[in-house]
Amino acid sequence: MSNAGTAAAERAVADAHRREWAFVVAATARVAGDLDVAEECVQDAYLAALDAWARDGVPHKPGAWLTATAKRRALDVLRREKVFRSKMPLLVESAEEEVVEEPDEDAVPDDRLRLVFTCCHPALAREAQVALTLRLVCGVSTGDIARAFLVSEPTLAARVTRAKKKIAAARIPYRVPEASELPERLDAVLIVVHLLYTTGHTAPSGADLVRADLVDRALHLTRVLLALMPDEPEVRGLLALLLLTDARRATRTDAEGRLLVLAEQDRSVWDRAAIQEGKGLVVGAFRTGRVGRYALQAAIASLHAVASSYAATDWPQVVRLYDELLKRWPSPVVALNRAVAVSMAHGPEAALDDVEALARDDRLAGYHYVPAIRADLLRRLGRQREAADAYRAALDLVDNDAERELLTARLAEVALG
Repeated sequence: MSNAGTAAAERAVADAHRREWAFVVAATARVAGDLDVAEECVQDAYLAALDAWARDGVPHKPGAWLTATAKRRALDVLRREKVFRSKMPLLVESAEEEVVEEPDEDAVPDDRLRLVFTCCHPALAREAQVALTLRLVCGVSTGDIARAFLVSEPTLAARVTRAKKKIAAARIPYRVPEASELPERLDAVLIVVHLLYTTGHTAPSGADLVRADLVDRALHLTRVLLALMPDEPEVRGLLALLLLTDARRATRTDAEGRLLVLAEQDRSVWDRAAIQEGKGLVVGAFRTGRVGRYALQAAIASLHAVASSYAATDWPQVVRLYDELLKRWPSPVVALNRAVAVSMAHGPEAALDDVEALARDDRLAGYHYVPAIRADLLRRLGRQREAADAYRAALDLVDNDAERELLTARLAEVALG
């Protein structure tokens, strides 16, 4: 077994973990009928791949290899427990036939969707629904989910464990709900997809600013949801929000990978097709008269997308939309974003008191954007020493390398001033 072969296998396994985890877990859960068993079998499959692929080479379809291996392991576990053959003999026979063949790629999204709706079952608490789905279906690390929820990693891990136990105890089935059951689960599913996109759009940790695999997965899931529920304005709103935001992806870093804030981005490179599709979805959502949080966020993103420059954005209208958004979604993160818009519409002094108040909100403790935005307001006001202290506070909290580099550069600017 050569060093080159081992290195190639390690790279392939890491890539397959990013791209295939959700599909493999979803397919294995359908066979195992237990989330803990499914996750353990998938982890075993990835470990087995390290040796097998280094010895035999990376297979043509890594996801199919991992799925077949994880399913076999799940069947072995169930046989040992003498449960599977006694309760579901037909499923054993069909699963045994399936694992020796290449999985049907067209069926994989159905497996993933089944697991999404399983995890978003109304018997689970909302935060547990979202955390469990992000962990199992989307392959987001526990640490990154904890950052998204603004809670500690042990707290988040405990929520995921409790949710899996409740699914097992309540015998919640692994299936796509009937049409009549979709509305009661829709809000949780939308939250999951939005957080998935947010986690990919600006990775909470690591060297890369964007995790394209998570962004693309979120966009795909939203389109699947729109096909399932074409008349739901919030599904349209979410897809619009993702499209309008993702239209800027190519301009968020320069050639050296340095983070570029919205004011620095080359708007001529933005994806005009995505912007046009997003704008149409916003209009369609608003025409229903049932405007929710995602449609309002999409409307804000649309104002950014059509402005000729950052300064030329219709900031007063952005503030008004944030006011409406806060009525429907009284989140401190929304309030923080509103403060940025206020600073652009009415000057940094007008927003500073709001940001100072949010800095004292325990829900935002550890959220690095609070001191970063406070630092920016202080810098614009010429209060360089205070701005430097705030940038240092933000640097103590940030885990993404691209964001850290930007904050470090800003700190150097104010320190020199």
